[in-house]
Amino acid sequence: MTVTWEELGWERLAEGVGRVRLPVWDCTVGLVVSGGSALLVDAGSSLAEGERLRAQARELGGGRVTLLALTHPHFDHVFGAARFEDAEVFAAEGSRTVFDGVHGRAELRADAVRNGLDARAADEAVAALVRPGREVSGRLTLALDGGREVLLADVGPGHTAHDLAVVVPGERPVVFCGDLVEESGEPQAGPDAVPSEWPAALDRLLALGGEDALYVPGHGAVVDAGFVRAQRDALAARFGVSR
Repeated sequence: MTVTWEELGWERLAEGVGRVRLPVWDCTVGLVVSGGSALLVDAGSSLAEGERLRAQARELGGGRVTLLALTHPHFDHVFGAARFEDAEVFAAEGSRTVFDGVHGRAELRADAVRNGLDARAADEAVAALVRPGREVSGRLTLALDGGREVLLADVGPGHTAHDLAVVVPGERPVVFCGDLVEESGEPQAGPDAVPSEWPAALDRLLALGGEDALYVPGHGAVVDAGFVRAQRDALAARFGVSR
């Protein structure tokens, strides 16, 4: 019997496209399936969470995850990546500086523990941390089995210095925004944010998806272009960025 997205707690957004809101930090993970392959968008906050996502992706897609796109280098989005050993990993240009450096890894661990992840789980995830095999500068189109194409776009800086969006074309495009967009709370601007550039990043996001797209925040419910535009204006006002 074929399992449905809803039976596994996922939200179906389009044919072969869905997302799940993970517990604790309400972090979104996206999935695009086509033929016998799949693209995962972000990987969860721990190795155990990554393992669960891998199993669910296989059930939903009927095959393994061959591509993994990391929207930005924060623990709740990348710590499960090591469980996708066979996947080619993509991230925005410059992201490797976080994954490679001792300081970057230490900051990831500290942020995870500070936000409530068990210290042992954080240590395991940092020890296994996956370095992106390919950094995206500008735009990159990926071809999945079955002829489906997905666009990766380096739209940052904004929420971090390295923000990647994933666009799934269709009658109504689906745009995975990472934490450039948040619906369940005010967008979080940590020490690695680039507030002066964040509104412009949202302008680029809107240009990619257009007025009719579904925009999938890193945290919270799916939104429309109007919400993204309003959040862009709120961030510009919050950080004193002129339009």
